[in-house]
Amino acid sequence: MGFGRKMLRGSASVVAVLAMSATAYAADAPAPAADSSLDEIVVTGFRKSIQDSIDVKRDKTAVVDVVSAEDIGKLPDKNVADALQRVPGVMIQSAASGEGGFDEADRVSIRGSSPSLTNTTINGHGVATGDWFLLDQYSTVGRSVSFSLLPSEIVDKTLVYKSQQADLVEGGVAGSIDILTRKPLDFKDNFTAAADIEGVYGDMAEKVSPQFNGLVSWKNKSNTFGVLAQAFYEERDVQREGQEVLGYSQFAATDAAVKAHPELNGVYYPTLIGSALFQQKRKRMGGDIDVEFTPTDKLTVDINGFYSHMDADNSNRNFMYWGSSIFSTQQAVPTAYTVKNHTLTSATTPSVTNAIVYDLISRPGASAETSYIDADVTYQATDRLSFTGKVGYTYGLGDTPSEPAYEAVAASSASYALNGLSAPATVNFGIPTGTQNGNYATGWAWTDVLTAVDQEYYGQLDAKYDVKSGIWDSVKAGVRVSAHQRNTQFKVDGGCCANGGWGVATPSSSGTYPAGFGSNLGGPVLSNIWNLSNDQVAAFFNSYGIGNADPINGADGTSRYYWPGSFKVSETDSAAYVMANVGGAGWSGNFGVRFVDTNLTSLVYFASTAGAPGAINTSAFGPYVPTNISHDYVNVLPSANLKLEVTDDVVAHLAVAKTMARPDYSALGGSVSLNDVASSGSGGNPDLKPIESTNYDASLEWYYGPQSLLSFAVFYNDMNSYVTYGVTPQTFYSDFYKANHTYQVTHPFNTSAKNRGFELAIQQPIYGGFGVQANYTYAYGTEESGAPMIGNSRHTYNLTGYYENDWISAHLSYTFRSHFVVGLDRSTLENQDDFGTLDASVNIPVNDYLSLTFSALNITDELMKYYANNTDQPRAIYDNGRQYYFGAHFKY
Repeated sequence: MGFGRKMLRGSASVVAVLAMSATAYAADAPAPAADSSLDEIVVTGFRKSIQDSIDVKRDKTAVVDVVSAEDIGKLPDKNVADALQRVPGVMIQSAASGEGGFDEADRVSIRGSSPSLTNTTINGHGVATGDWFLLDQYSTVGRSVSFSLLPSEIVDKTLVYKSQQADLVEGGVAGSIDILTRKPLDFKDNFTAAADIEGVYGDMAEKVSPQFNGLVSWKNKSNTFGVLAQAFYEERDVQREGQEVLGYSQFAATDAAVKAHPELNGVYYPTLIGSALFQQKRKRMGGDIDVEFTPTDKLTVDINGFYSHMDADNSNRNFMYWGSSIFSTQQAVPTAYTVKNHTLTSATTPSVTNAIVYDLISRPGASAETSYIDADVTYQATDRLSFTGKVGYTYGLGDTPSEPAYEAVAASSASYALNGLSAPATVNFGIPTGTQNGNYATGWAWTDVLTAVDQEYYGQLDAKYDVKSGIWDSVKAGVRVSAHQRNTQFKVDGGCCANGGWGVATPSSSGTYPAGFGSNLGGPVLSNIWNLSNDQVAAFFNSYGIGNADPINGADGTSRYYWPGSFKVSETDSAAYVMANVGGAGWSGNFGVRFVDTNLTSLVYFASTAGAPGAINTSAFGPYVPTNISHDYVNVLPSANLKLEVTDDVVAHLAVAKTMARPDYSALGGSVSLNDVASSGSGGNPDLKPIESTNYDASLEWYYGPQSLLSFAVFYNDMNSYVTYGVTPQTFYSDFYKANHTYQVTHPFNTSAKNRGFELAIQQPIYGGFGVQANYTYAYGTEESGAPMIGNSRHTYNLTGYYENDWISAHLSYTFRSHFVVGLDRSTLENQDDFGTLDASVNIPVNDYLSLTFSALNITDELMKYYANNTDQPRAIYDNGRQYYFGAHFKY
């Protein structure tokens, strides 16, 4: 869970205390009746934050939405991403790739695009990221930031730019997000201290875990020097129960099933149907420090450092019907079946070898972290000329120090029936599922050791000259250079089995799946299977696994170093811009151009033949040739923004810009990762071009009263080099099958796409402390082929009702997102179905120093559902349960 949980609840939260008002729970303060000149009504708390956000939005020339710290502090959200989902046009998702959906937002996107097309910065600086899940470290490595590592306590406000301007860092096709942290000299008091002590309870894991964060801020009386320090430590127990269908294959004309039943040719069948139990212990710890000083009235220096580390030990159990083994490897012929929508929705087969496969995977020591150190300097050289400089370094790490895994197989007759998304698939075997008794044998055992390092050095210099003549307000110009590297090393891919091969006996079991497993999934699922402990799994691999004795020291030529899963992408990105700010009575605007040069080198490992020049011949996975592929791309990005004050209360925005983003690191890396059980894989394409788009935006905003806004916006994005994915069959040597094997491999390529839509939003205080916020977004994004864009939800809406007075602050929020394409997982299309959640929070001040907080998330216990090409091909159903947060907030 994110550190950001605290801010999301307390009306006297850290952020509310530090960034807003010392009377965070106060209602409207009445004007003194004796003085008619004091006719202004002063608001504090959540309504104050709404007004602040509206004021910032109204002041901006570009199309911008704002979430203030108090906004996050009062909504029932866990982190910045959860709060941002309530901004019109902003969507969230809880996973990056094949790990499936969880109960915490992890990625953010804008206007129906994928998270990789949204650029996220902190104080205008880039931020590296890390992921704890193995596939996110080497298979699907995007450019999006993992918000689970960014605690919302560091936030003063977050700006969501939906139109581009030349002085913004490139990288967001549909928009950019800039997180602004709090600074000590912005505080009202010279000394401020605050702390949150809380607990979190998840009704799936049935455990209470501690949550703590604290802050101290000090500045001198002259307001010229200040220091802020924060620290956080949070634990959370995660349990997810679900059913997964890990991909679909198609019958080939040569399959025995097609020879017996020709009508099955080309029909899809489920590769694996499994009962998936995921358990995890998350610990996030770290801190933030900011030193700010203004030695003269012309010079300001700010140094900001941040570190966040997440321990994410986890285990995954999946008891599966092995469809690809039954129909492809074993060539079984169904004795009964049904076909619907070109899918084998049910089948009964006689007993065959390896009809059952049971994976027990643990990842002790899995972790992720991010950190940065930034320095910002502002110098007012003359009354009209000023300079700003930014320099910094950011580092991210995803680490899998080991992945001991054990796989059991069994022969059996089998049957299954898919039930679409209405209920889990029903699966039956001809042998008892809860016993061993000689039915199960060792099929495989392995471990993986992998590190993924993400780092960047950067520097930026900007100059601004205030013209103040006629329509010319000012001129800005600047340069930015960054050196970025993403280095993924798959150090060990250990296999089975050194002693006894497939005949090694299964270790004795220890327990079963939890009682009541899957009871909320909408129908019965396989359960009551024997369950090995993580220690037993590790002990088995240590005794029998190949590669357990190999040194884990990087690319030293050891036989188990997995070259196909390793790559390094190095980029030097250089940019220069010039922008003019103009304006007059009732209007303002800016126009400019940004020049961007991307110098890219991808180090990839191509499969080769033994003895080829430069080949690595020591790998158990075949010979590979390390190859550097370099490209240089230049993008010219003009932009213009115009703001018109139609009346005193109505503002219109018009914008046009060319934007760009760079492809995912794994897409550029070119490496190929393979999944033997699913006979699938993924690979890259180092020749991919940057994604370039021409964007048009227009909005009309009516500021009709205090804390009130009615807005309407339309947008159109024309992308001429969008990145999509296709699947091709390829043959590689398989250490699992001990022979060449055909895999369905996913590859990216450039195409074109268009995204268009509109947004509607309203914010309105009602009466007596009641108020409402609501918005709706329609986005229709399609690729050149007519297929939907990755990440595109046609409909998104949010509704929040709130009530505040002197003794309570309460919020009830509902968020809905219609289905969208997640991407290709195991070479099979994956869509997330419609999903909506209801969350609530209550905050009660006890006195000026203490408040009590409570939040409930996913109150209705909604399920997350996924499907492949259509809803007759289910991919997963997950139950993450409800989460309850409770505690106390202290301030001084």
